[in-house]
This record gives sequence, C-alpha cells and structure tokens, in this order.
Amino acid sequence: QVQLVESGGGLVQAGGSLRLFCAASGLTGSPYAMGWFRQAPGKEREFVAAISWSGGTKYNSDSLKGRFTVSRDNAKNTMYLQMNSLKPEDTAVYYCAARRGALRSGATYEYDYWGQGTQVTVSS
Repeated sequence: QVQLVESGGGLVQAGGSLRLFCAASGLTGSPYAMGWFRQAPGKEREFVAAISWSGGTKYNSDSLKGRFTVSRDNAKNTMYLQMNSLKPEDTAVYYCAARRGALRSGATYEYDYWGQGTQVTVSS
C-alpha cells in the first residue's frame, strides 16, 4: 500500500522560511517521480515543483522559481521542499504526489498517489 505523508507545515511570518517533508512508503521495486502541489482556499490545485527519481531533472513553477527548491533523498524515501522568502500568497495546503516511472510534467493527472497535505500559513 502506497502512502505519502507530508510534514513541516506551520505558521511563519512573511520573509521567513519553511522546509516541507514528504515521506513515501510502499513504492518499492521501481523508480518514481515526485512532485509538490498546493491549493489555497477557493482556488484550484496548482503545481509547485517536481523531481525525477535520480534528482537530475527538476521542474519548477515559473512564478516560484528562485524561492522554492525541491530535492529528495531516496535512501530515506523522502522528498523535501525548501521554501524561502515566503509571502502571504503562499498560504495554502501543500500536497506531495508520486508517479511510478519517469518525470513527465507538473500536471496533476500525471500523478497516481497523493498525500493528505500540510497547511502552510504565512502572516503579513
């Protein structure tokens, strides 16, 4: 059974930083790509960043590039999202997702497995 569990969210002041974690289990036997998405109240889920199995290929949302960095440690079955210079508009529930095989894109339909999300709130 595949399980993705996010952690690291919380309340932070504008300009601050947070590091999100996504622990994966059950995805054994084959490589898998992973991604981060977020959803603010009343808005659609949007792509944040994604990373290939090796970590050699990364996709980032153009609007977030330079502030958010995705990485992973396959030995720990964990993906990370380092978020710097946070803004109130970054407030959202952040989800991690995974798909078996190669990294394709940031489209939500490309991902087969999803976590429950972790809340990030940035105060002004």
